[in-house]
Amino acid sequence: VDMHPTTSKQWYQRRVRGYVEAGPWTPEAVVEHPEAVKQLHREFIRAGSDVCQAFTFYASEDKLNNRGHGAGKHGVYGINKAACEIVKEVTYPAGGLVAGGLSQTPTYLTTLDKQVVKDEVKKQLQVFKEQNVDLMICEYYEHVEEAEWHVEAIKEFMPGTPVCASLAINEESDVHGVPTGECGVRLVKAGADVVGVNCHFDPFRCIAAVKKMVDAVKEAGLNAHYMVQPLGYWTPDAGVQGFIDLPEFPFALEARIMTRFDMARYAREAWDAGIRFIGGCCGYEPYHIRAVSEELSAERGGYLPANCSKWGACLAKHTKPWVRNRSNREYWENLNPSTGRPFSASLSKPSQWGITAGDDLLKQHTEETTEAELEAGTKFLIAKHKGRGCVC
Repeated sequence: VDMHPTTSKQWYQRRVRGYVEAGPWTPEAVVEHPEAVKQLHREFIRAGSDVCQAFTFYASEDKLNNRGHGAGKHGVYGINKAACEIVKEVTYPAGGLVAGGLSQTPTYLTTLDKQVVKDEVKKQLQVFKEQNVDLMICEYYEHVEEAEWHVEAIKEFMPGTPVCASLAINEESDVHGVPTGECGVRLVKAGADVVGVNCHFDPFRCIAAVKKMVDAVKEAGLNAHYMVQPLGYWTPDAGVQGFIDLPEFPFALEARIMTRFDMARYAREAWDAGIRFIGGCCGYEPYHIRAVSEELSAERGGYLPANCSKWGACLAKHTKPWVRNRSNREYWENLNPSTGRPFSASLSKPSQWGITAGDDLLKQHTEETTEAELEAGTKFLIAKHKGRGCVC
């Protein structure tokens, strides 16, 4: 079992800690604030992570320079090298594994050209090959086609390296309409050893999506291992593009955060579904990973990370008797938490842009976003929502 925080999880936590800029989400913190990156790795290892991933989410050269962003000044080689050196320094003494990471690129959205996309990611793969990472994780793809190309690039450039591939999609399909089960089959055929889903949706929706992959891969007569790395937020109302389409994204998601006891249930359901690479993505805190690790302690040979809550057993030491009475699993497992937000809505209305790769509004460039582009987006939304009473 691999309890594992993904790189995209790290950029989200670095954003709330003030080390990553919302919007670009690029990982220049590995150069500008290396100690902050090391500390977050340490916290997740202490919480029970077996695999730590180099902080290289959105570290392709095209993304570092996209829309006037200045992270490119550090260079694609420099950022990826620093990320690998940091994670190895922290992870190997603790006995863990180190993963390199790739994610979707602006080049795919703009060109839809297989060779151009492969050439782009090979700039990162050069570093991962030199650093001799233990495995590669391809994560956060809205289109299975791009994920296939990245898996193929790893197989060509780093033969023999285990490859995990996860998509940011729901139970039905990727954003181009390819059914979720078929996506799993295509990733296995491309050469992925582990396939699954990460980000965009809550744990239980992600498990449902991975189950579709499991069934389809078996039906196709293929073999694979399975992974799941969901959000730490509830997203029952999210559409095909997940939480990024919710009006709360990215600055008002805290009311959706899941409890450690939600995570314990997620861990059990993921295990029972045959998933063995179990982790988290955006919104995950170390206590979430600790809850996953604690729930699966027996499956991990009795291992428990530091400071486990043991379903509140520590509360038996509390001074207040009503708090002491909460020192048991039954109480927390049956709790229906309140948000404490008067008159808050239980669900939101997703924006439902409905655009994907190939659309002019998604074409990327190195220049800053213009007022004309922002205006075009506003006009698109007004036209799309005309007569519905709101523009989200």
